Amino acid sequence: MTTHAKTLMVQGTTSDAGKSTLVTALCRWLARQNISVAPFKPQNMALNSAVTADGGEIGRAQAVQAQACHLATHTDMNPVLLKPNSDTGAQVIIHGKAVTNMEAQFYHDYKTTAMHAVLESHQRLSRQYQVVMVEGAGSPAEINLRDRDIANMGFAEAVDCPVILIADIDRGGVFAHLVGTLALLSDSEKKRVKGFVINRFRGDIGLLQSGLDWLEKRTSIPVLGVLPYLHELHLEAEDAINTQQVSSGTNSINIVVPVYPRISNHTDFDPLRLHPQVNLQFIGPDQMIPSADLIILPGSKHVRADFAWLQKQGWQQAIEKHLRYGGKLLGICGGFQMLGQKIHDPLGIESSSGTTDALGFLDMETTLSADKQLRNVEGKLQFAKGHIRGYEIHAGNSTGLALNHPFCLLAHGPDGAVSDDNQIMGSYVHGLFEQNTTLEPLLNWAGLETTDTFNYHALRERDIERLADMIETHMDTQQLFALCGVNDD
Repeated sequence: MTTHAKTLMVQGTTSDAGKSTLVTALCRWLARQNISVAPFKPQNMALNSAVTADGGEIGRAQAVQAQACHLATHTDMNPVLLKPNSDTGAQVIIHGKAVTNMEAQFYHDYKTTAMHAVLESHQRLSRQYQVVMVEGAGSPAEINLRDRDIANMGFAEAVDCPVILIADIDRGGVFAHLVGTLALLSDSEKKRVKGFVINRFRGDIGLLQSGLDWLEKRTSIPVLGVLPYLHELHLEAEDAINTQQVSSGTNSINIVVPVYPRISNHTDFDPLRLHPQVNLQFIGPDQMIPSADLIILPGSKHVRADFAWLQKQGWQQAIEKHLRYGGKLLGICGGFQMLGQKIHDPLGIESSSGTTDALGFLDMETTLSADKQLRNVEGKLQFAKGHIRGYEIHAGNSTGLALNHPFCLLAHGPDGAVSDDNQIMGSYVHGLFEQNTTLEPLLNWAGLETTDTFNYHALRERDIERLADMIETHMDTQQLFALCGVNDD
């Protein structure tokens, strides 16, 4: 099968080499040239996801890339999403909808079916846009994953597109990464690699030049650019938690978030860790639980198992003490479900069927169901004046008297709950902190008397623009135009 030359794919020598960042940068750079471009990732494995305009679910990185293209999100941008729910299994999401839970060994056989979905989505995007900018996954040199590959060279071969290979020099061994990856590709795959990009470079470029010359001579492949290390760059993480934080001032508030094994949508907390008045701490396994003004229980892909982890780590006792001393407690999605009396999973949605006794702070119970709720929402806060906008991704229905005091009122009805003493709140809405109209009331509720103006969306847009500037300054744009199959006039 062949397609037009307007598809360009970015693959990496390792995970976190900079694929998502480069695709985002190229998307905004092309959009600046008035070229219609759409992001695409054939297969993504991540617990950070976004709800699309067409009511599906895709990886968070593709939502950011859509913003870089000035587009609404669509399920065709990430037709296959895998959300791990154990060390060996994952929920399989095709064209935005969960279709099954599957162990890795069975998914290998399923990849032929998944490839049909990938190619369908790619064809639709190809008909709508001048350029489809594709992000690979992991590395194309994972020998054990080469058979029936749909994420890297398997896709590139299927649609006959050129590939840019990116490597992270900050890790060290960049030339070994590039040459070694190339050596493990088949002859036809090697021919697809039309350029190298070296990412996160610090220092004098002149000291690197001899290595670049050697690389080009050895491989006969040009180095399209050496990208600088951009300090304080913020892009929402695809998977790993970003703990980078701005320095908090004296007028600040302390917030802690437990990092359970299957934490999901931890990008909810990006606006908090970047807020100049917030000292945010992620607390992992066996770490001391510090005192705080606010504890937030985040979303979870495996609520009952993650709650068992919380108990084992001593969080229930820590939270009870926190509340006795007047601290505030907020639960988001799975964290909201943990605030109730019980969590029922009669169908074994997340693992084995059964019921878990939860924290018992709110008079409600949650039953997990096969139907996942996916929607973008907005409405009004009920605990304070303010507008709320965000999205829901959950497989559970909560009922009980606590819901008579909702956290907010959305277009489709009430959401969440607020305790009678106003000390505990919960909501199914992700993205709570992205809007000042919700962020400020929540920080005030948690104890911050005066809140500085903070525009998270402007910050994200600023950094996307920084990435596009980086393409203009540090990459061979003439060769990029040629690889994208568009004119540079």
